[in-house]
This record gives sequence, C-alpha cells and structure tokens, in this order.
Amino acid sequence: MTVERGERRRLTNAERYRLRALRRAGSLADLVPLTGVDSEHAAYFAAKRTWNELRTKELAASGGGSGLPGNTVAVDDTEFHVHGITHADTKAERRFLRAHVTRLIADDSAVYCEQGIRSMYFADFDAVHEMDDYRWAMAERESLDESNRVADVLAPGFDSLSEDVDTLTDRFRDGVFSLIESDAAVEQNAVRRALGDVASSLLTNKESMATGEDFESFRKRRLAAANPTYLPDLQRYYERRFLPQPVEREWLRRHDPELELVTHARNERMADYALYHADDANEIHLIVGAAHQPGVTYYLEQHRDGNRDLSGFEPIP
Repeated sequence: MTVERGERRRLTNAERYRLRALRRAGSLADLVPLTGVDSEHAAYFAAKRTWNELRTKELAASGGGSGLPGNTVAVDDTEFHVHGITHADTKAERRFLRAHVTRLIADDSAVYCEQGIRSMYFADFDAVHEMDDYRWAMAERESLDESNRVADVLAPGFDSLSEDVDTLTDRFRDGVFSLIESDAAVEQNAVRRALGDVASSLLTNKESMATGEDFESFRKRRLAAANPTYLPDLQRYYERRFLPQPVEREWLRRHDPELELVTHARNERMADYALYHADDANEIHLIVGAAHQPGVTYYLEQHRDGNRDLSGFEPIP
C-alpha cells in the first residue's frame, strides 16, 4: 500500500491542540468558534477538512499492528477490540475473517458482530454472537414522527434485515463510481481519483457527507473486499472521514432522522451491547462494518472515561 503525500509528517503542538479541541466538540455549534466561520453549516465542512488533514498525520504516525486490524479500548479490566470490515460477502474476506476468528475463539476471546454479519460469515460458529443493533434501530424508528419516516417509500420491506436500505441515488452513485473504477482507459490512479472527486462532488448529498459515501470509500471497500490486507487502509479512511459522533449524528439527524438511526445511532447501541454482555471476559472482539468502527470506538471510550453508563439498557430478544 502506498503512503499518501503528507502522511509521514508529524503533528505540531499547535495541530495537536486543534485536534484535541475538535475531539471535544459535542455539537455543530461547538464547531463555529473552532473554525472561525459564521454558520454551523459552514463550520461542519470546514471542520471536516481540518479533521481529515490532522487525523491523516496522526494515524500515519501511529503505525500498524498484526493480526485482525482494529482499534482497542480498555474499559475497566476488559479489552475491547473493534474490527472494521467490508461485509461485502466475498470469499476472500470470508476466509480471512474465519481464520482469525477461529484463533480468537481458541484463545477464549468473546466475539460479537454487527447484526447480519454472523449469518454472512459465521453461521456455523456457535461462539460468535450477533448483536441487536438493527432490531433496536427498527424499534426506535417507530417512535419517529411520520414526516421523518421515509423508508416505506424509498425501500419497501425496510423492516426486513435482508433488505438493502440504499436509495436509488445511492445505487446510481455506486454505478458511476464502478464505471470510473473499471474504465480501462483510466489507467493512472491520479486521473481515476480526479474523476472520482468530480463524481463525488456532483453525487454526494448532505446525508452521505455524514455516512462517508463517496468515490474514495467505494474504491477502498472494493480493494479490501477482494484483498483483506487493505482493510487497515479502509479503516483509516473512515477514522479521518468522520468527525466525533455527536457532531455527525446531529448533522444527519437534521437532514434525515431515519438514516441517522440505521447508521451512527447503531454505533452507540453496539458499544453498549458489548459492554452489557462483557461478564468476566478479559478480551472481547467486535466485528462491524468499517464505517461503524470509529463510532463504536468512540462510545467505548466514553464508557472508559466515565461519561456513559448502562442504566436503562435492555437487550431486544
């Protein structure tokens, strides 16, 4: 894998201070004084640019590890490892994950996965447990006002876990990205990325800004699905793509409350679910979609720092 330009530079003290300030942001309003712009809308985009630049440098300096890639958060005496994958249902990713998870189970680690991943890759692994994040999101959806519940129109059968929740716009965007990626005439990566950036700017809406749906994520998911050694690159992409969860969730909630429920809100649920079921395990591994990894990590860190608890949590059967 190539190192992107600028990734080898280390953060200056001023940049570390700015990154810490962005990490503490709990709302869109918090971004306004941090970015020096005059509206929350403009602040969101300005903060994303700065966050991407600073996180790129920070992540490059942190290096990588071995085994199944992911983040680690220690809560009390338990280590939680959050692994982001493509869940594209490819043979390559299936072989890769099953080999690693087999070793984890042999070492007496607990393994939990985002709902839908177990049936895709681990249906015959009794020791791999499925969380209730989709069921929770569907239950929460019922409490939304009718004006915010658009899924029945966009995706009939939304309540079924097997149904895809993408809109026609999402599918069209992926089709355009696929054409750019596969075009034999576009041989140079620089040209391909330039075309991808143009397509992203034309086809990316306010909602996809908060869910990371652009050409670069499409390209990296495809690479990692075919060759899981690219998973760290995909994970780093989302780590630098998403601002802290409260900010991304507020942005998305303003534009599409239902989409917020089935995307970032589920990250909070998965973190709570894993902690609720931790029991006396010393090591727990969570396997989630790569776009969920930064959010699940964020909420585990909130538990670690004493900013969250499990009061009121109840699993959904």
